[in-house]
Amino acid sequence: MTTAHASGTFAIAGDLPVVRLGYGAMQLTGPGIWGEPRDADEAIRVLRRALELGITFIDTADSYGPEVSERLIGEALAPYADDVVIATKAGLTRQGPDIWTQLGQPAYLRQQCEMSLRRLKLERIDLFQLHRIDANFPLEDQIGLLLELQQEGKIRHIGLSEVSVDEIEAARKIAPIATVQNLYNLAERRSEDVLDHCEREGIGFMPWFPLATGQLSKEDGPLAKASAEHGATPSQLALAWLLRRSPVMLPIPGTSRVAHLEQNTAAAEIELTDAEFDALTSSVG
Repeated sequence: MTTAHASGTFAIAGDLPVVRLGYGAMQLTGPGIWGEPRDADEAIRVLRRALELGITFIDTADSYGPEVSERLIGEALAPYADDVVIATKAGLTRQGPDIWTQLGQPAYLRQQCEMSLRRLKLERIDLFQLHRIDANFPLEDQIGLLLELQQEGKIRHIGLSEVSVDEIEAARKIAPIATVQNLYNLAERRSEDVLDHCEREGIGFMPWFPLATGQLSKEDGPLAKASAEHGATPSQLALAWLLRRSPVMLPIPGTSRVAHLEQNTAAAEIELTDAEFDALTSSVG
C-alpha cells in the first residue's frame, strides 16, 4: 500500500518531525468554505484514512466553516496518536461563503486560540499560524500575542501565512517563526523568493492551493502529456514536483473524498529525475 512516508520527513523548527506530504482540511466544509460538509460521514472517513495512509501533518484554520473543520478533526482524531501534528490558523473572520476579512486584534487572536484548543480537543496546538498580517494593528502586537501564547504553553510553534521575505524577517525579530504558508504551485510561483528564503533559513514552507484546485489536473492541461508518460495522474505529478522542488516543502493537498485522498497520497512514491523536473518547471508557469 502506498503511504505518505515515501515523501520523507521534515522537522518543523528542528524539533517537530512530520511526514512531508500532509493534508489540508479546508475542503471538508460546505461550498464557499462555509457551513457543514455535504457528507459529514465521508469527512470523518477522510481524516481517519489520512492517518492510515501515513499522513501525520494536518492543516486547518478556525475560519474554515467557520469552526467546522476544526470540530470535525477533533471528533475524528482525538485523542491523537503521538506522531500526529495539527496546525491551525487565526486572523480571518467570515461573513458568508467565500468572504474573508482580516482581524489581527490581539484579544481576538487569543480568543480564537482558546476556541481552537477546545474544538480540536488539544491542550497545546503544535503549530499556530497568523492567517494574515492585519495592517490595522502593529505587527509587534500580533506576533507578540502569539509569543505570549507560546510562553504560556498554549502553542508550540508560530507560523505565518501569505507573507513576504521582509515580513518574515520583521516577525522573526519578535518571535521565532517555524513555518510559512503561501500560495504556490507549479503554475503559480510568485512566492519563489519566499520559498528560497525559507530553504536557506530552515523554515518549513506550506504551499496552499498546491494543485490550483484542479487547474493542473485537467485531462487536457499542461501536465497531461507528461503524466501519461510517467504513468501517473496530473495531480500526482504536480505534487511530486513540489516535493522535489525543496526539502522544506510541505504540500497539504485537500479533498473531501477518500478516493481522491488515496490518489494524492500515491504522489509520495513518484521520484522525478532531474530532466523530468526541469521539463515540468519550464513547461508550466
